[in-house]
Amino acid sequence: MVFSDLLLARRIEAAEAANARGCTAIHPEAATLDVAGGCAVFVGAGSPLSHAVGIGLSGPVTEPQIDLLEAFFRSRGGKVSVDLCPLADPGILATLGDRGYRVTEFNNVLVKRLAGTPIVLTPRVRRALPDETDKWSHTVGRGFFDEHELTTEEMDVGRAICAMPGALCYLAVTGSGELAAGAAAAAYHGLVTLFADSTIARHRRGGLHRELIAARLNEGLAQGCDLATAATLPGSGSQRNYERMGFAVVYTRITLVA
Repeated sequence: MVFSDLLLARRIEAAEAANARGCTAIHPEAATLDVAGGCAVFVGAGSPLSHAVGIGLSGPVTEPQIDLLEAFFRSRGGKVSVDLCPLADPGILATLGDRGYRVTEFNNVLVKRLAGTPIVLTPRVRRALPDETDKWSHTVGRGFFDEHELTTEEMDVGRAICAMPGALCYLAVTGSGELAAGAAAAAYHGLVTLFADSTIARHRRGGLHRELIAARLNEGLAQGCDLATAATLPGSGSQRNYERMGFAVVYTRITLVA
């Protein structure tokens, strides 16, 4: 059993913030801002990687801090997007509500304690090679965007993840050698974060996602991590696969946009 409390939330959100900062490695206009106990990251005006995370977990968030956060995004032509943990200081909801923010998405944050987790064989999963950045980005992008041909901006999301310091990218391959799914992981202070899970539509429901989860849990164990975490859309197939692998929901993160 892993109990959801402020210490756990700070640990998870700190890892998310570290991952977000890492996604700025290759974008020429990328920028970061430490604010309100968390960070804001800009990786292009239309990028889903441009957002704020971890704010409000160190105490009340002031109006000047929100002013600074908004100026950071808007001065670069981007919208303000905040991923908010429910254990953040409660006053932030009223502050953002008064400024016209609206909820656009929910994500369940799941955790698994790694002690006693067995190593599981994953014959269809391998680490992406250094020269396979575009192969990985295209495979993951096809699953996310449900398109065979991807735009440069869509490919750049995957490229930014591959360039993250410490990112471990994985590919799942069918028996015929076709690239079918991909995912990533990163370890931070004993917590391995599993993210960017994506399976091309026609290859879903074949167990590839669970092999990708297992491969990254194996890596977390190898790196001496005691916890693993992931975030999924509530009630999704991805959430069910994580729960089958021993994860449990600890809180629901909301995305607010203005």
